[in-house]
Amino acid sequence: MAAPSDPETLDTLFQGRLRILQPRRGYRFSLDSVLLAGLTSIRRRDRVVDLGTGCGVIPLILAFRRTASQVTGVEIQPSLAALARRNVEMNGLSSCIRIVEEDLRLTRRESIGSLVSLVVSNPPYREIASGRLSPEAEKACARYELLADLGDVVKAAARLLPQKGRLALVYPARRLPQLFREVTDAGFAPKLLTLIHGTSDSPAKLAHLEAVKGGGEELRVKKPFAVHRVDGGYTSEMAALYEPVPCPS
Repeated sequence: MAAPSDPETLDTLFQGRLRILQPRRGYRFSLDSVLLAGLTSIRRRDRVVDLGTGCGVIPLILAFRRTASQVTGVEIQPSLAALARRNVEMNGLSSCIRIVEEDLRLTRRESIGSLVSLVVSNPPYREIASGRLSPEAEKACARYELLADLGDVVKAAARLLPQKGRLALVYPARRLPQLFREVTDAGFAPKLLTLIHGTSDSPAKLAHLEAVKGGGEELRVKKPFAVHRVDGGYTSEMAALYEPVPCPS
């Protein structure tokens, strides 16, 4: 087992069955990653690419739950790419997860080495002028549009995917107009939208969107998804995303 170094923590998911090393002070995965991995419709034979994989949490969840046959994580930051590889090895998932250290703006199908059927991503969404940048470089690059933005992510997905390939994203609900504009401009048709709320009576904070490259013009809006109950605990729907078995779509 790979022990955490001093600037790292060892965290777990799925009742301790999935172990994840993270930087103690740098970029740490958030609820967005669990939402993206849990809400996205994934088929058993899917070959998935996660753009901006960080410590590899989304490939780890998908491979652990056996919801995809092969997952590739693309990460530009060398320290995070190395950490993702350690996490893959520590969890015994090297046979189904590959980490590629590369700028997603340059990623082509040749980098992935296999046919891709689904691209997932939590794109950086904070505009550079929207607040004080984190002093931690990893966190700043992951959260702010420094190294890539939504348009870069969607264009990379368009390069990687064949016709009818699928793209899934979690993005702030307030930026839905931009999200729809970027995916349609890149040749994707929005197909499935879920608005994510902190509680059932609060405004939506996030949106989960699935789109199909070259798909038809029919969008289905699912019922709202609430993360917390009014008493502060997780809703049954959110708690299900932390179960080690795949959730029903």
